[in-house]
Amino acid sequence: MTGAAEMSMGVAVACMGAAVWLMGERHSAARRARLLLAGGGAVGSGPPGWRRMTGGLRRVRGRLRPEWWAPVAGLVLAVLGGSLLPVVLGAAGVPLLRRVRLAARARRDRERRADAVITLCGVLAGEVRAGRQPGEALLRAARDCDGLADAQATVLAAARFGGDVPDALAARQPGAEGLRGLAACWRVAVDQGAGLAAGLDRLSAALRAERDQRCDLRAQLAGARATAVMLAGLPALGLLIGGALGADPLHVLLHTPAGLGCLVAGGVLEGLGVWWVLRIVQGAEAAA
Repeated sequence: MTGAAEMSMGVAVACMGAAVWLMGERHSAARRARLLLAGGGAVGSGPPGWRRMTGGLRRVRGRLRPEWWAPVAGLVLAVLGGSLLPVVLGAAGVPLLRRVRLAARARRDRERRADAVITLCGVLAGEVRAGRQPGEALLRAARDCDGLADAQATVLAAARFGGDVPDALAARQPGAEGLRGLAACWRVAVDQGAGLAAGLDRLSAALRAERDQRCDLRAQLAGARATAVMLAGLPALGLLIGGALGADPLHVLLHTPAGLGCLVAGGVLEGLGVWWVLRIVQGAEAAA
């Protein structure tokens, strides 16, 4: 009887839980339907507390820069190894990782400007072929695409009020070097009466060929970059293998003189190896 009573009570509790869950789901579905039909807010999934927590995590992840994961990893290793040295090393890695992130963002901005200049040359050639004057064609092309970079206000003012457009096109911003070729085409077309559209076509083809060459070179250097990434990840793999074998590598590295010496020597050699591989890659890109 006691077992039967406990079973009956368990079934009753399960039924009550299922009923509460179904009522909550129906309420949530009705709320989502009201929001969707009334246009009063975004339709989400899950309870409100869970949505608030996930939204907060997304905002924190968006604001947290990648370089701040270095002290977080250092803190985790410090807790596992019982030493403050990983925290110090993680904090020291923040400026280096920030420099890497800023360099990658500068490279993306440079490539974006170069693509915008190529698009500008193509659109401008089309506007000139349509029968518009160079100044009007430049105004329309600049409105359709963002190829003038930071010199847009100066160039458009020169084109609108009869100023020196080639002088304004002499861009010094990284990635917008193609504007100097555009300035040369403009000057030749205005001074000597040459066809501006034909010059822009040749300029666009040259810039596109240069971009394709950079892409091919980057694809060929992908193996060297992968080597650098693998070289940087080997110490972490060694720690994982040592921990799996029961050798406690963190204790050896952080709490013994021989381990500290190996840590310093390995860190120096690791840094030199990554620097050497990256120097080879950057030298090949600069030579190309």
